[in-house]
Amino acid sequence: MTRIDAKFAELTAAGKKAFVAYIMAGDPDYDTSLQVVRGLPDAGVDVIELGLPFTDPMADGPTIQLAGQRALESGMTLKKTLAMAKAFREADDTTPIVLMGYYNPIYSHGVAAFLDDAKAAGIDGLIIVDLPPEEDSELCIPAQAAGLNFIRLATPTTDDKRLPKVLQNTSGFVYYVSITGITGAAEAEAGDVGPEVARIKAATDLPVIVGFGIKTPERSEAIAKISDGAVVGSAIVDLIGQGQSADDVLAFVRTLADGAHRA
Repeated sequence: MTRIDAKFAELTAAGKKAFVAYIMAGDPDYDTSLQVVRGLPDAGVDVIELGLPFTDPMADGPTIQLAGQRALESGMTLKKTLAMAKAFREADDTTPIVLMGYYNPIYSHGVAAFLDDAKAAGIDGLIIVDLPPEEDSELCIPAQAAGLNFIRLATPTTDDKRLPKVLQNTSGFVYYVSITGITGAAEAEAGDVGPEVARIKAATDLPVIVGFGIKTPERSEAIAKISDGAVVGSAIVDLIGQGQSADDVLAFVRTLADGAHRA
């Protein structure tokens, strides 16, 4: 059982929904980013998604793209991202960390070496947005053999024919992208999302977490009510991009987490 599996078992036993927060590793710099990451569990975050900066983030909107640029300009790398996770683990051995990003930096590092290093750093799962199920032998299957969850994205265009393929080697949870298009582009509507979540849950026993387009505590609560939890990324990253202090960012995260936990 991974930390992700344990966390969802704990939440289910308590009758609670999950709140997942995304931040870009190294944005705006290593020290500030680590300060925010270390504060996320106390702000109510159940699972941390740690963005891996990359030069060509094709699925990301302007907010996350700019965060990645700031991180890269501050000298952030894959190795430093893993070092950040390891530093977080010095004081927290229970909060799950999911590394989210693109395959190129992992491929360049070497898959076997990456999996060893990620496991040693305390990473629990991977979301690699540009690796489809047809490429599972590249990273998904080796990652699961190494004890890491491989979390897959489902979208509004994932029809009933495609869904089994998406789910076949997925573990940890399913991340439902509530809108078509790039991150941060629109707001998620619970009325639209609910039937899609129900359709996915009918096909898997995994928790279904909903992200994209959640920017307020009220929206976080509404989405969590019709799913197993909510993910917020762009709204948090936007505050970091505005130069808000770590304390102010974490105070905002707390309101979002409280929303999801009220569901």
